[in-house]
Amino acid sequence: MSAPAFETRVRQSLYAGRRWHPAEIAFWLLAAAACLLFPRQWLLLNEIAILALFALSLDLILGFAGIVSLGQAAFLGMGAYAAGLFAKHVTADPLAGLGVGMAAAGLLGLVTSPLVLRGTDLTRLMITLGVALILYELANSFGGLTGGADGLQGIMMGPVLGLFDFDIFGRTAYLYSLSVLFVLFLVARRVTNSPFGLSLRAIRDNPLRAAASGVPNGKRLAAVYALAAAYAGAAGALLAQTTQFVSLDVLDFHRSADLMLVLIIGGAGYLYGGLIGAVAFKLLQDAIATFTPQYWMFWIGLFLVLFVLGGREMIHGAVKTVAGRFARLGKGSAR
Repeated sequence: MSAPAFETRVRQSLYAGRRWHPAEIAFWLLAAAACLLFPRQWLLLNEIAILALFALSLDLILGFAGIVSLGQAAFLGMGAYAAGLFAKHVTADPLAGLGVGMAAAGLLGLVTSPLVLRGTDLTRLMITLGVALILYELANSFGGLTGGADGLQGIMMGPVLGLFDFDIFGRTAYLYSLSVLFVLFLVARRVTNSPFGLSLRAIRDNPLRAAASGVPNGKRLAAVYALAAAYAGAAGALLAQTTQFVSLDVLDFHRSADLMLVLIIGGAGYLYGGLIGAVAFKLLQDAIATFTPQYWMFWIGLFLVLFVLGGREMIHGAVKTVAGRFARLGKGSAR
């Protein structure tokens, strides 16, 4: 294949990835209408939106770059504490605090990226887990700043855009979190359907061939790792702002473990996997906890075992089939 023909094919592939399919539009319309369809579940919907953004951060590095991590809680906690401290000591503006949380987590991701990019997948798992554990102990040790085991209290948030006050029912919180999720999803969608995103896939599939083709593997992986850290920091900032409280729980290992389960349920490498997984995981968790408050973890564990052994491929196949049919309908209408 000649160079001009190859370039044309790449451009067509990128353009096709940027087109919106009817299934995608329906997904976001349903998410926006959820607060009207389920008026008593705004707090749960807010948790789903935050978890979906958190899952999106892991999908960027695992699904597109092949970087495994068990330490995304480090960036979630960094964003939460940064936004909480900023609101408590500087200003209560939510958007400013969101930016501070993203910047703090992104900087942490950039600083720690040289450690993560070295070694095998097992090494990366241990390093990311170690970073999260170190931050947990630091937050616990500096109780005068973070509140320690008692948590960071006294956080008061101002209205979003100076107009919408946070209410105890969680309606403003959900719409705020959903808006942030949608904007950051658009950015992630653009990034993954760009030459940068294609280079990440090349590194994931064959790092030696990508390097031989002139792709700067280390710089690309460091960049996407910092971007994913910023996304996790945004999720942490939203969690701190909508609950007006930050505890050591945001840095706990179970946050990273739950995140991995979310991607196992939804699938990695196509952005919507984390969103679908977050919805399924939270709804399942809420339903089982209501049915059996004492043993809900047992039933979730049993479901996940059965899902991974037998149901995962079947469900993912059905989702891809439906998405393919919507895509064909979209192409037909475009013609």
